[in-house]
Amino acid sequence: MSNALAIATVTQALALLIDHNLSPEMDIAVKVETRKPPAEPPTEPTINVFLYQVTPNPSMRHTDLPTRASDGTLLKRPAAALDLHFLISAYGEEAELVGQRLIGCVVRTLHEIPVLPKELIELAAERPYLAGSDLAESPQKVRFTPTVMDIDETSKLWGMLHQTPYTLSVAYQASLVLIEGRERPVPAKPVERRTVRVLPFGAPGAPVPPGSESPVSVTQPPTEPEPAPDAEPKADVQVRKRAAAKATKAAAKPVAKRAAPARARKGTEAGADDKQS
Repeated sequence: MSNALAIATVTQALALLIDHNLSPEMDIAVKVETRKPPAEPPTEPTINVFLYQVTPNPSMRHTDLPTRASDGTLLKRPAAALDLHFLISAYGEEAELVGQRLIGCVVRTLHEIPVLPKELIELAAERPYLAGSDLAESPQKVRFTPTVMDIDETSKLWGMLHQTPYTLSVAYQASLVLIEGRERPVPAKPVERRTVRVLPFGAPGAPVPPGSESPVSVTQPPTEPEPAPDAEPKADVQVRKRAAAKATKAAAKPVAKRAAPARARKGTEAGADDKQS
C-alpha cells in the first residue's frame, strides 16, 4: 500500500527509468521532462512524460470490501486501485530523426524493463516535493503495458491539448497503483485470560454431539409417540398370529393318525392271503 504521493512518484520514476536507459543508442544530451507537450516544440532533444488520465482498475474496483462496521468503527483501511495512462512524446532535429530515435529508446526500455524498479522509486522519492512517499514499501508492483490507439483516439487525445501541435508519441498504461487511506483501524485487544470448561453432551451450553441434529435434554427424556386410535397394539397382533398357527397344526395332526391304520390293514390282508395259499 502507499499514500497519496504514489501517482506523482510513479510519474517521476518513469522519467528516471527512461533517462537512465537512453544509451548506447543516444550519444547526445537528452532532456526528460514530466509535463504535457509544449505549445512551442523544443529544438533540443527532449522527451515529455505526460500523465493524461487516471482511471479505476477494473479488476480491483469491486474487491474493496466495506471498511466500517454498522456503528462506524473502522475495520480496514480503504484502498483505491488505480491505472495511470501516460503519453510519451519526443522532440528533436527532424533532419536527423532524433524524435524517432528517442521513441525507439522508450519502447525498448519499457519492453525490456516493464516493472518499475524499487531503486528508481526510492530515487524519485528523494525529490523535496515527494518527501514522505512510501511507494517503495508497497508490495504491489507497477507494470507498464503499451496502449493501442487508432487515428481517431490519437486525434481526440491531442485535440484536448489546446494549441499544441502533434508530434510522434506512444501511450502506456501503468498498473497497479494502490492509494491507502490515512486512518488506521484500532488493533484488537489481546487475550488476557483463557477459560476452559468441560461439559457433558446435552448440558446447557454444551456443543451438539457429532452426528445429531439437535441436543437431547438430560432432565426431560424423549417421550415415545402415542399410537393412533385406530391402530391395533403390536402384542394383540402377535397373539392372533400364534393362535392361528396352533389351529393349523391341530387340524393337520388327525389326518396323519388316520392314515396309519390303513397301512396296517393293508399289511394284515397281505398276510392272510399268504396263509390261505
